[in-house]
Amino acid sequence: MIMSATEPLCRLIGINSIKLSKEECLLLEAEVFIRICEKLRDFFREQQKGYFCLMKFNLEKENLMLENDLARLITRDILSSKEYNLTGLALYSDTPEDVIQEVIDGRNKRPSATFLWKIIELHRSVRRDLYNTIIQKIISHHLVAA
Repeated sequence: MIMSATEPLCRLIGINSIKLSKEECLLLEAEVFIRICEKLRDFFREQQKGYFCLMKFNLEKENLMLENDLARLITRDILSSKEYNLTGLALYSDTPEDVIQEVIDGRNKRPSATFLWKIIELHRSVRRDLYNTIIQKIISHHLVAA
């Protein structure tokens, strides 16, 4: 039996994933993905705080920039860890190196959803503590809000 990507999350928040339909599992996975992207945006917002202040960006402009640059920021963060180089990213994400370089340089602000998914998956393995914190925030927020 193969464990779904949502199985560990379901265990964490006390959901019996066996009782979820395939559609419900996909919806849960999409919801978690969206929440993770929001928390990553907040993480990178904190890193860029000085730049945003200098440029006098309002929250709307900050969000737009972070949304446009999320794949670039994640990719750069992976590379800065020195655990992967451009070739490793290309192999893992099954994406040509020149396409990844375009993302890094900011020339490709809209990479494919598959690339973003793969790059976040890899980022999660490089920055485990960050993702554990993000998941805990998502769980505590939604369990309290429920």
